[in-house]
Amino acid sequence: MEILQIATPPIDTVANGGQESLRFIELLLKGGFMMIPIFLLSILAVYIFVERLLTIRRASKTPEGFLENVKASVLRGDINGAKVLCAQSDTPIARMIEKGVSRLGSQLKNIEASIENVGKIEIYKLEKNLSFLATISGVAPMIGFLGTVTGMIQAFIAIAQEEGTVSPKLLSSGIYEAMITTASGLLVGIVAYLGYNYLVTRLQNLIYRMEYTSINFLDLLQEPR
Repeated sequence: MEILQIATPPIDTVANGGQESLRFIELLLKGGFMMIPIFLLSILAVYIFVERLLTIRRASKTPEGFLENVKASVLRGDINGAKVLCAQSDTPIARMIEKGVSRLGSQLKNIEASIENVGKIEIYKLEKNLSFLATISGVAPMIGFLGTVTGMIQAFIAIAQEEGTVSPKLLSSGIYEAMITTASGLLVGIVAYLGYNYLVTRLQNLIYRMEYTSINFLDLLQEPR
């Protein structure tokens, strides 16, 4: 028991180490000027993710029974009524069907081509700024590594200028301050990468629904009347 008591230091000493604990914000500030672009990239990544997520959600909210109502109007010969139904829904699917309805009377190939062209434009709008989120997921870690390299260079310069025995405190503080940028850059990059893949998955599901709806509409035009 005496041996265990001697070998085990007090809990307060282990926790504090005789030094004042650093706060999280103070720790980030010690990362140097490279933390500025990393911080800006994190803000931009959050903005793009939230903005694209809300856009994709709005685009996915097609009214219930929309295609069935449009089909019924077309079968009755009420083309204007079908156009009104499409205009009331501000979604990519509605705009694609509206273009197809406006081309009724033309050849089926022309109707299909017009719907496909509108679909491409809508997909382009939905994919806006997603490439920036993918770029952030790769650039943020690289900036973090660059900050670590520059921080290590500064640390070794300080060590070289130190006369006499190098203090372990000087060596360790220079290294951990340099590593902060790497950890921050990796964190921003991982979050941006996960956000990008989540948005891409949501977008692919929406594109599938757009294709499925357009195919059903084209099948309607080929049904015998």
